[in-house]
Amino acid sequence: MIGCKVRARITGTVLLLSVMAACSGNFGADRTESLEGYSPDQIFERGEYELARSREDDAAYYFSEIERLYPYSSWAKRALIMQAYAYHEGQDYPNSRAAAQRFIDFYPADEDAAYAQYLLALSYYDQIDEVGRDQGLTFQALQALRTVIEVYPDSEYATSAILKFDLAFDHLAGKEMEIGRYYLRGQHYTAAINRFRVVVEDFQTTSHTAEALFRLIEAYLSLGLADEAQTAGAILGYNYRASEWYQDAYDLLAGQGLGMNDRGDNWLSKIYRQSVRGEWL
Repeated sequence: MIGCKVRARITGTVLLLSVMAACSGNFGADRTESLEGYSPDQIFERGEYELARSREDDAAYYFSEIERLYPYSSWAKRALIMQAYAYHEGQDYPNSRAAAQRFIDFYPADEDAAYAQYLLALSYYDQIDEVGRDQGLTFQALQALRTVIEVYPDSEYATSAILKFDLAFDHLAGKEMEIGRYYLRGQHYTAAINRFRVVVEDFQTTSHTAEALFRLIEAYLSLGLADEAQTAGAILGYNYRASEWYQDAYDLLAGQGLGMNDRGDNWLSKIYRQSVRGEWL
């Protein structure tokens, strides 16, 4: 996603730059050439030209030269946000993040500050891929996205940030589930329960909660803890009757002569009582 101002700047020159690209061949930026004799708007136009040719690194170079040659100018401010955008488009996330952070530090009240913060968040979010990888980037993405949501709630990026925040949050729950399943398969039931408990307590709004409750039933039954297993089933039956895990949980408990009932006084019982009162759904 690109900011409206940034998008307008690029769109206005794409046709001209495409013609220039067709005429000038497929050469890259000459970084030995001195740009001191060029005006900032001329250098800026060359940066846009390189963007139109999908040469994001060259585009970022020209935008950075404006920042170097014409510091504190309005062109330097415009070039800095474009530099962050160009690096992001080229998947150079560390440099995109650095440029976006400089923009926020130098121009916190500017109308493009929200977009800079959104780009900073994307520099983490767009690297979240496989559940099995280290989740440090996911935590950083959540923090940066939260800043967009809380500091710029009326910006055009807030809605997208909320959606991505929810997806990243779900991703973390998926990591806990993956580890929990691994422990469960290895019959390390206590370790598995600890992981599934995290999902039920801390990630209850994600798509993984129903399965986590079912896995808790499996783990507790394996340990002979019928009260905990039935209570997990009661929560599953109360909140997730329409899920694919409900019938499997019912059959598993019924096969041992047990029901989906709140039994005993344990951490699951507290969650069940909260659910019945509508405080946890």
